[in-house]
Amino acid sequence: MRYYHNPRCSKSRQALQLLRERGIEPELVAYLDTPPDAGALRQLLGKLGMRPRQLLRSGEDAYKAQGLDNPALDDEALIAAMLATPILIERPIFENGDRAIVGRPPERVLEIL
Repeated sequence: MRYYHNPRCSKSRQALQLLRERGIEPELVAYLDTPPDAGALRQLLGKLGMRPRQLLRSGEDAYKAQGLDNPALDDEALIAAMLATPILIERPIFENGDRAIVGRPPERVLEIL
């Protein structure tokens, strides 16, 4: 089990607490410090069943500054933006085997136990 975590995010802390209350201590990935590479991000998107645009945090200043709302941008361009600016990746993400889920709301992480 792997948990993509931003300790400064309250939702990320809440979801991690829910897992720990159930005796689960996943491998923590501080994705802002060590973002996934392109292959790992594509694999994670597959487990999430999401397209890159769905995983973007559209409220971030970097989203607007990089013009990521442009519908002409393809998946590879969006993945490149997330790799270059990992704050754009929605969080938290809990990965359990061949499944993953975004923990928003935090209780969603419990769906794949």
